[in-house]
Amino acid sequence: MATPKPIWRGHLRLALVSCPIALYSVVRGSRGLHFHLINPKTGHRIRSVSQDAETDEEVSRQDLVKGYEFEKDRYVLLDDEDFEQARIESSSTLTIGKFVDTGSIDPIFFDTSYYVGPDGKAGLDVFAVLRDAIRKSHTAALSRVVIAGRERAVAIIPSGDGLVCHTLLDPNDMWDAAPLWEDIGDVKPEADMVALAMQLIERQNGKFQPDDTQDRYEAKLREVIDAKLKGQGITPEEATEPDRGNVIDLMAALKASLGQDKAPAPKKRARKRVS
Repeated sequence: MATPKPIWRGHLRLALVSCPIALYSVVRGSRGLHFHLINPKTGHRIRSVSQDAETDEEVSRQDLVKGYEFEKDRYVLLDDEDFEQARIESSSTLTIGKFVDTGSIDPIFFDTSYYVGPDGKAGLDVFAVLRDAIRKSHTAALSRVVIAGRERAVAIIPSGDGLVCHTLLDPNDMWDAAPLWEDIGDVKPEADMVALAMQLIERQNGKFQPDDTQDRYEAKLREVIDAKLKGQGITPEEATEPDRGNVIDLMAALKASLGQDKAPAPKKRARKRVS
């Protein structure tokens, strides 16, 4: 079975204990449908080219270097040696700073995930000890690592026989949700309605399965592609969208959902008189 190539290699360190590790991408990039941009008049693919912004000369990507714009249209150029000089400890070592309760990390902070595996046979016992200790303490190990030219805060959590490293978003990179929720802060739902909603949750309570994440849209799109290849068509499913203009009796809707009554009819809104 094919295995991914490491995207980062270094050490995992806790105090004076360390072991060699490697990070591997969790996501396989080749999966799913891929599309090309096509000129419909010729049926030919469109080719993207790199051009000099001033001379319009085509340039090979392998000849390009990175540049930082310090003034308008003025750049300082950086090569591999410059980036090497900027290396810090987290470029090669994941040093665990502290441990926190896993549930205390809001899921919105999780960004990209990487498998953490031992890098070679050396340090397997240390890796296993750290994995089991983190698992039994029900905590996440917080650390930092430099990936793709940026230092990221990470949370390391046991998974299966190994560990998973989740990069964490910086709060400055996230939108503030407060303005979106300001209208619901003072809403106090009735206790009996919440109790009915909890019954609905208990009825549909189950165990997460990987199949729950299947992309049904892609499956449908494959049907469309197959049908077009055969010169056929398919009937699209009718989208069911709630009528935002209707107001329903929430208590009746909850009871109906539990099978205690018939589905409620939408309430008619009173029309305003025009003076």
